[in-house]
Amino acid sequence: MERFLARLCGTSALQPLPVWEGDTTGHCFTQLVLSALPHALLAVLSACHWGHPRYPDYTPRCSPGWRLRLTASVLLAVFPLLDLLPVILPPGAGPGPTGLEVLAGGVAAMAWISHSLALWVLAHTPYGHSRGPLALALAAFLPAPALVLTLLWHCQRGTLLPPLLAGPLSRLCLLILQLAALLAYGLGWAVPGQPREPWAHEPLLSEGQEPEVAEDGESWLSRFSYAWLAPLLARGARGELRQPQDTCRLPHRLHPTYLARVFQAQWQEGARLWRTLHGAFGHCYLALGLLKLVGTMLGFSGPLLLSLLVGFLEEGREPLSHGLLYALGLTGGAVLGAVLQNQYGYEVRKVALQARGAVLNILYRKALQLGPRRPPAGEVLNLLGTDSERLLNFAGSFHEAWGLPLQLAITLYLLHQQVGVAFVGGLILALLLVPVNKVIATRIMASNQEMLQHKDARVKLVTELLSGMRVIKFFGWEQALGTRVEACRARELGRLRVIKYLDAACVYLWAALPVVISIVIFITYVLMGHQLTATKVFTALALVRMLILPLNNFPWVINGLLEAKVSLDRIQRFLDLPNHDPQAYYSPDPPTEPSTALELHEALFSWDPVGTSQETFISHLEVKKGMLVGIVGKVGCGKSSLLAAITGELHRLRGQVAVWGLSKGFGLATQEPWIQFATIRDNILFGKTFDAQLYKEVLEACALDEDLSILPAGDQTEVGEKGVTLSGGQRARIALARAVYQEKELYLLDDPLAAVDADVATHLLHRCILGALSHTTRLLCTHRTEYLERADMVLLLEAGRLVRAGPPSEILPLVQAAPRAWAEDGQESDRATASSMENPKKTKEGLEVEESASGQLRQEESKKEGAVAFHVYRAYWRAVGWGMALAILFSLLLMQATRNAADWWLSHWISELKAAKNSSQEALAPTRLGSMGPLSAQLLLFSPGSLCTSVFPLPKAAPNGSSDLRFYLTVYATIAGVNSLCTLLRAVLFAAGTLQAAATLHRRLLGRVLMAPVTFFDSTPMGRVLNRFSSDVACADDSLPFILNILLANAAGLLGLLAVLGFSLPWLLLLLPPLSIIYYRVQSHYRASSRELRRLGSLSLSPLYTHLADTLAGLPVLRAAGATYRFEEENQRLLELNQRCQFAASATMQWLDIRLQLMGAAVVSAIAGIALVQHQQGLANPGLVGLSLSYALSLTGLLSGLVSSFTQTEAMLVSVERLEEYSCDLPQEPRGQRPQLGISWLSQGSVEFQNVVLVYRPGLPNALDGVTFRVQPGEKLGIVGRTGSGKSSLLLVLFRLLEPSSGRVLLDGMDTSQLELAELRSQLAIIPQEPFLFSGTVRENLDPRGLYEDGALWQALEQCHLSEAIESMGGLDGELGEGGRRLSLGQRQLLCLARALLTDAKILCIDEATASVDQKTDQLLQQTISKRFANKTVLTIAHRLPPSSLECSVSGNMQPLP
Repeated sequence: MERFLARLCGTSALQPLPVWEGDTTGHCFTQLVLSALPHALLAVLSACHWGHPRYPDYTPRCSPGWRLRLTASVLLAVFPLLDLLPVILPPGAGPGPTGLEVLAGGVAAMAWISHSLALWVLAHTPYGHSRGPLALALAAFLPAPALVLTLLWHCQRGTLLPPLLAGPLSRLCLLILQLAALLAYGLGWAVPGQPREPWAHEPLLSEGQEPEVAEDGESWLSRFSYAWLAPLLARGARGELRQPQDTCRLPHRLHPTYLARVFQAQWQEGARLWRTLHGAFGHCYLALGLLKLVGTMLGFSGPLLLSLLVGFLEEGREPLSHGLLYALGLTGGAVLGAVLQNQYGYEVRKVALQARGAVLNILYRKALQLGPRRPPAGEVLNLLGTDSERLLNFAGSFHEAWGLPLQLAITLYLLHQQVGVAFVGGLILALLLVPVNKVIATRIMASNQEMLQHKDARVKLVTELLSGMRVIKFFGWEQALGTRVEACRARELGRLRVIKYLDAACVYLWAALPVVISIVIFITYVLMGHQLTATKVFTALALVRMLILPLNNFPWVINGLLEAKVSLDRIQRFLDLPNHDPQAYYSPDPPTEPSTALELHEALFSWDPVGTSQETFISHLEVKKGMLVGIVGKVGCGKSSLLAAITGELHRLRGQVAVWGLSKGFGLATQEPWIQFATIRDNILFGKTFDAQLYKEVLEACALDEDLSILPAGDQTEVGEKGVTLSGGQRARIALARAVYQEKELYLLDDPLAAVDADVATHLLHRCILGALSHTTRLLCTHRTEYLERADMVLLLEAGRLVRAGPPSEILPLVQAAPRAWAEDGQESDRATASSMENPKKTKEGLEVEESASGQLRQEESKKEGAVAFHVYRAYWRAVGWGMALAILFSLLLMQATRNAADWWLSHWISELKAAKNSSQEALAPTRLGSMGPLSAQLLLFSPGSLCTSVFPLPKAAPNGSSDLRFYLTVYATIAGVNSLCTLLRAVLFAAGTLQAAATLHRRLLGRVLMAPVTFFDSTPMGRVLNRFSSDVACADDSLPFILNILLANAAGLLGLLAVLGFSLPWLLLLLPPLSIIYYRVQSHYRASSRELRRLGSLSLSPLYTHLADTLAGLPVLRAAGATYRFEEENQRLLELNQRCQFAASATMQWLDIRLQLMGAAVVSAIAGIALVQHQQGLANPGLVGLSLSYALSLTGLLSGLVSSFTQTEAMLVSVERLEEYSCDLPQEPRGQRPQLGISWLSQGSVEFQNVVLVYRPGLPNALDGVTFRVQPGEKLGIVGRTGSGKSSLLLVLFRLLEPSSGRVLLDGMDTSQLELAELRSQLAIIPQEPFLFSGTVRENLDPRGLYEDGALWQALEQCHLSEAIESMGGLDGELGEGGRRLSLGQRQLLCLARALLTDAKILCIDEATASVDQKTDQLLQQTISKRFANKTVLTIAHRLPPSSLECSVSGNMQPLP
C-alpha cells in the first residue's frame, strides 16, 4: 500500500501521503482526499436521482436558474478532461505525477457528468419549480476547497511569473474557469425557481393528477437511498398528506391485482394457506435469508476491525497501509452492514405486504363464496383486522428464529476464547431457563387463543349493538348492553393480563440473565485457579452483554411465531368452511317442460347441514313462466326459507332444484331490505348502466317519485348505513326498485308490502308486481292475502311443508278471512300516487340532520394533522394513572442506576487490584490515562456494551486474597441482585400500568359511544366505529405497550450512557450538539410524514371493514344480482389504498433507518481518519481513540434506537388519538335531571303535547309545527296520516331521540326535557317497526336487565304465541343466533312484542309492529294487547286501517306541512 501510494504520489515510502508540504497542503493529499473523494460522493448522490421521471405527463419549462446550473455542470465535466491534455502531452505540466492527475481529473469528469444527468432529470419533475434537493447542491460545492488550494499552490509556485510555460499556464486558466463555472452554478442555485403551477402548491393533488409510482424504474442507488421517496416526504413536510390518494402508487409487485393473480395460480380449494403463501412468495422470502446471514456476519466486523485499529495505534510497528485498511474496512463494513440490514428489513416488509394483500383478498373472496354456515360478522372482521396482521409477524420472526441462535453461537465461541471452559457454568444456567421459557410460551399461546375468542365475542356484540342503536335507545338499554360488552372486555382483559405478566416474567428472566451469568462465570473462573485480569473481566462482561440481544429478543420471536400460528389456524378454519356451489346445488338440466321457470321435486332443505333446525320440504312444485305465485302461511312456517332455498342460501339435503335461465340470476327483494351507504340512485342502479327511461319507469312503479321530490338532493341523496335514515317502507321500495331495475326473468319478493300503507301497497301491486313485472315469473310472500286474488297460484305452507297449492279461490278461504283491498282491483285512488311514500318524515329525521344541500350524508372521517398533540400523551398518562406512571418511571431510573453502579463497582475492583499489586505490574505506567497498556485490542473488542470499563486504569493484576475476592464478589452480587429486583419491579409495574390504560381507554370509548345521539349513528358508517373498537383498541392493548417499553428502555440507557460518558471523557460531549442537530432534522422530516401515514392507514382501514360488513349483510342480494365480481373489484380498490399507506409508512421508516445508520458510520469513520492523521504526526493517543470509537458506536446506535422507537410510539399513539377523539369529542344526548317525585312519578299515563315544533336543521321546514293534543290516562290513540305528516316524529320527540325546537311534552304534568333520559325511557314501552335481536339466549333478549322471573317470561311468550317455537329451540336458554337469525322476521316481531308485555309502563307506543305476521296471528295479538294494556295509555301508528280489534278511543289525523 505504501509503495503504491508512493508511486502514485511521487513521494517516499516512509511518508507516502504527506498532509503538509511547506506552507500548504500536500498536492497528493489535496487530489486524493479533498478532490477525488468529494467528487466520488457527488457522483453517488447524483446517481440516486437517475431514475425515470415519475410524472410522465408533466414536463415543466426549465427556469433560468436550472439552465445555468445545467450549463455549468456540463462545463465542469469538460474542463477536467481538457485539463488532462497539458498533463499527458510532453512535457508534463505538473504539479503532480501523471497518474495522479489522470485519476483525479477522470473522477471529477465522471462526477460532473453524473451530476448533469441528475439535474436534467430533476428539472423535468416538480423539482423544476424549486431549487431541487439541498443535499445535492451542497455536494456540488464539496470539491471547491481542492480547487482553491490548487490555485494557492500555483500562486506560491509563481506560475504567472516569467518565464511563462504553456502547460502550467493553460492548467491555471482552466482552474480559474472551473472556479468561475462553480460560481455560476452557485448563482444558478440562488436564482429562485419559477412560480409553481396551481396544482403544485395546492394542498392536494389536482383532479386526475396521480402521484408518483413507488420504486419502479428507479436506479439501484435510488433504491438503496430511498431517494424516490423525496416527493412523498416533501408533501408530508408541507402537510399535504390528507387522504390515501396522496401517497405514492404501489409498485407493480405489490398491486392487489398482481398479488391476486400470483396467489390464485397457487391456490386450490381446500389447500393449506401456508403452502399457498410459500408457493407464491416463499422463494423470494427464503432468499432474503442470505441477506440476513451476510448482515449478521458483518455485524461482527465492526468490533474485530476496531480491535485491530486500536492495536495498530498502540503498537505503532505496523505500516501505515494496515491502518488505512483497518479504517477503510471499519467504514466499509459499517456502511455495507447498514445497507444490507436496511434492505433486508425493507424487502421482508414488502414480502409481508404481499402476503397481507393476498390474504385479505382471499378472505374477502371467501366471504363472497360462503355457504349457509357463516361465522358472525364480528369474527370475520377480526380475521381482517387482527389475525391477518398477526399472521404477518411470521415474516419478521422466521429469519430471526435462526439468526439469533447464530449470533448466540458466535458470541459464545468468542467467550470461550476469553475464559475457556468457565463459560459453561453460565451456559448451563441459560439452558436451564429454556424449559421455563417453554412453559411460559405455552401458557402465552393458550391465553392468546382464549383472548382472541373473547375479543371476537366483544366485537360481535359491539357490531350488533351498533346495528340496533335506535331500538336500544328506545328501550333505554345502553347501560345493560354496555355492561354485557364490559363483561366480554373483562374476560378479554383477564387473558391479556395473564399474557402481559407472563411476558414481563419472560423479559425479566432474560434481561437479568446476563448479570447472573457474569457472576457464575467469574466465580467458576476463580475456583478453577485462574487469575482475574482486567482484560478477562471486561471482555467477558462485554461478551455476556452481547448475549442480551439474542436472548432478549428470542422470546418475542417465539411469541410472534406462536401468535402467527394461532391466527393462521383461525384463518384456515374460515377458509375451510363449505362454499356456495351453484353447480352442485341446482340440477344441471333445466326444467323438463320448456314453459317451466322453476321446478322442485322431493326437495328437502335446512339451515344447517345435518338438518337439526326446522326443515323445509317441497314434494313437488312447478312454476310456469310468467306466473304470479303467492306464498302464504302462519308466522315461522317457512315462507322466507322457501325463497332462500330457491336462491341457494340453504343446505339442500336431497331432491332436485331446477331453474330456467339460472345464469341470469334472480330479482330478489328480501324481507329485511339491504340498503348500502350510498345515494338512492346508486342503490337502485346497483352497478348497472343508467338507462333514463327504464329508471323513470322503475321509480314510478315503486312509488318513489314523491319521496325523491322532497329530499334535499333527490335521488343523489345519501342514505345511512343499512338505510337507517329511511323508513321501513322506503327501504322496502328502494330494495324492490333495485330488483326491478336489474330486469331479471324470475323475481322472489319476500313481503315487500308489509311495511307500507294500503294506498302504497295497492300502487305497488298494480304498477309494479302486476305492471312492470307482468312479463316475468314472480313468487310473492305476504300476509296481506287480499292482494293475492289476482295470483295465478297460491302456495300454503305449514311447519316447513307445502301442504296445498292451487288457485286463490281454493287456497285463500283456508287462510283467515281478509278484508277487501281499499282500492278496487284495477283502480287506484287519487291518493295512491300522492301518498307514494309512507314515512318521509323519518327520512328527514335522519337525513336532514346531517345533509347538506348536495344530499351528502356520510361525513368524511376526520383525521388529525401535524404532530400528535400533547393532550394525547396526557390522556394516556391519565389512563395509566398518575401514581402508577410515576412508579414506572422511578423503577426504570432505579434499574438503570443500579446497572451503572454495577459497572462502576467492577471498574473500582480492578483499580484496587492494581493498587494492591503494584509490584507485579507488567505494563508501562505513563501518567496519561489513555496511554496505559492494558487498554488492549482484546479489551476494546467488545467495549461498546460496557459503560465504565475504561474510567479507571486497567492493568493486569495478580491474584488477590480470598477474603478480598469474597468481599468484592459479594458487593458486586448484591448490586446485581438489587438491579435484578428493580428490573422485575419495572416489568411488573409496566405491565400493570398498560393494562390499566387499556381498560380505561375502552371503558371511556364505550361509554361515550353509547351516549351519542342517533344522528351520529345515522351519518357514521359502522365500520368506522368498529375500527376503533377493533384495530385501535388492539393497538392500545398490545402494540403501543410493546414499543413504548422499548422507548423507555432506550431513553434510560441513553441517560446512563451520557452520565458515564460525561464523567469519564467530557470532551466527547462536544460531538453531541452537531450530532443532535442532524438527528433532529432527519427525524423531524420523517415524523411529519410518518404520523400522517399512520393516520391514513387507520383511515383507509375503516372502508375495508365497512365494505366487508356490508357484503356479509347483503350476500344473498349480491349473488342473486350477479354483483359479486363488482364488489370484489371495489374491495381491491379499497385494499390498494390501504396497502399504499402501509407500504409508504414502512418505506419511510427504512428511509430514516438508513440515514441514521450511515450517520453513525460517518462519525466512526471521521474519528478513525483523524486518528490516522494524528498517528502519522506522532500525536495519536490509542486509549482516547479507542474510547472515542467505542462510545461513538454505542451512542449512535442508542440514538438510532431512540429516534426509531419514539417515531413508532408516536405512530402508535395515533390509535390513542383516535380513541380519544370519540371519547371526548362525540356529541352526547342531553342528560336532564332525576325527578324529585320518587320512583312512581308516572302513575296515571297522561300524554300532552303543547305547541311542539320540531325542525331537523336550521333552514329546513318544520317537521312538526305547533302540535298540541292531550291523551287522557288509559285512552287509546290511533295516529294516522298521509306521507310526511310526522307520525313517527311524535314518538321520536316523546322518547327524546330528537329534541323539539320549541314547545313541551308533558307526562302526568312532568316536562320530559327536565327528566333524565334513562328515567324517562324506562317508564315508556315501544314495539318498534323493526325487530332488534342480538346474539344470545331468548332470556337475554327478552330481559337484558334480568328483572323478571322465568314464569313471567313464559307467560309473555305464551301471549305472543311463541312458546312452541321457543321450546323447540331449547327454551329460554336457547341461542337465537346473530341478529336472531334462527327466527323468522315475523317471530322476531313477536319476540319484541313479548318485551312490551313484560313491562309495567303506563304508556305503550306501537309503530306498525305486526306488519310481518299473518292475519290470524295479528288478530290474536291485537286481542292480547287490548286485554293486557286495557288500563294503559296506548299510542298506535298504523298502516293497516283500521286496526283489526284494537279499538281506539281517540284517533289523530296528521296532515303533512305544505
